[in-house]
Amino acid sequence: MNMQKILLIMGLAGFVVMADNWVVSPILPAIAKDLGITIPQAGILITSYMIPFGLFQLIFGPLADRYGKKLVINSALLLFTVSTFLCAIAQGVGDLAVYRALTGIFAASVMPISLALIGDLFPMEQRQQAIGTFMGISFLGQGVSMALGGSIAYFVSWRGVFLVYSILALIVAILYYFAGRRINSPGNPNSQFIKPYWELLSHGKTAGTYLTVLLEGIMIVGSFSYFGGFIAKNFHFNYLTIGLIMTGFGVMAVIGGRISGKLANKFGRKNLITNGLILGFLADILLALWGNSLIIVIISIAAMGLAFMLVHSTLLTIATGFAKMARGAAMSLVAFFFMGGGGVGTSIGARIISAANFEKLFLVYGIGLLVLAFLAKVLVTDLGEVKAGM
Repeated sequence: MNMQKILLIMGLAGFVVMADNWVVSPILPAIAKDLGITIPQAGILITSYMIPFGLFQLIFGPLADRYGKKLVINSALLLFTVSTFLCAIAQGVGDLAVYRALTGIFAASVMPISLALIGDLFPMEQRQQAIGTFMGISFLGQGVSMALGGSIAYFVSWRGVFLVYSILALIVAILYYFAGRRINSPGNPNSQFIKPYWELLSHGKTAGTYLTVLLEGIMIVGSFSYFGGFIAKNFHFNYLTIGLIMTGFGVMAVIGGRISGKLANKFGRKNLITNGLILGFLADILLALWGNSLIIVIISIAAMGLAFMLVHSTLLTIATGFAKMARGAAMSLVAFFFMGGGGVGTSIGARIISAANFEKLFLVYGIGLLVLAFLAKVLVTDLGEVKAGM
C-alpha cells in the first residue's frame, strides 16, 4: 500500500471540505440577489452549515471507533457529495439552508477520521510530517476558496460553485474508496460514545492540551477570519484579488506541514508550539501597526499560515497519542475545540471591530498569542506522558 498516495487523497478530501466550508461568504451577495432576499437573511446559510459542522465533529469520531474509520468516512464522503449537489439545485433559501446543514454534517467526518487514520497508519517518527502534509493541503483549500468560489460565481453563477464542488467531491470519494480498500481499520463494537470524552477531559494533562487548542482556535482563526475584510477596507480590492492574496496562508500552511515534523524532532514539540505562537503574534502585530502596506499584509498572511501549521500539526500529533483504542474520539475533541474556538474568536472579533477597528482586533489577538506561547509550556502534555489506550 502506497502510504503517500493515501495521504494525498486524504489531503484532497480535506481540501474540498475546507474549501466548501468557506466558499459561501464571497458568493453570499449573488445568492441573496438571485433568491430575492437580503444579505443578512442569506447569512442563515453560514450558520446552518457551521453549527452542525462543529457539533458532528463529536459524533463521527466515536462512530469511526465503533464501526471502522474506512466505512464511516467513505459513507460520509458520498453523502457530502450528494448534499453539495442538492445545494446547486435549491429553489429557495429554506431548502438551501437544509442542504447546507446536511453538507456541514457530513463534512464534519473528514478531519477527525482522517487524522485518526493517520495515527493508525504512520509510526510516531513519521506522524507529524504526515499530519502536517494533510493539514497543509486541507487549509490550502480554505485559502483558495474565496478566489475559486468568486471566480466560478463571476463567470458562471453561484449554483456553478456547488456543482463544481460536488464533482470534485465525487472524484475524491471514488479515489478514497479505491485507495482505502487495503486499509485495515476494523471497528470496536465495545467502543463507547461518552466515556472516552469524559476520560480525556477529566485527565489534567490531556485537558490542558485541549484548552490550548481552544485558545489557539480563538486567536488564530479569529484573526484569519477578518484578513479578507481588512484587505477590502484598506485596499478596496475585489473578491478575486483578495482570495489570491489570502492563498498565501494556504501555501505557507502546506510548507509548514512539510517541515513541522523535522523541526519538532530537532527542537522539541513544546518549543515548536511556543515559537509558532510567537510567529503568529508577530503576524498580528505587523497588521495592527503597519497594515496599510500591501507588502506587510502579504508577509503577515503568509507568516500566520506558517505559524498555524507549526502549532496545530504539533498539537494534533500529541493528541494522536492520547487514546489508541479511542483515537477517533481523541481527534474529534481536537476538531471540536478548534472549530468551536474559531467560532468564538470570530464572534468576539466582530465585537472588537464594531467597538474599535481591525487594528485593535489584531493587537488584542496578537498579545493573546504571545501570552499563550508561554502558557502552552505548562498546559500542553508532550508525548509519552499519557498512557495510550485510554
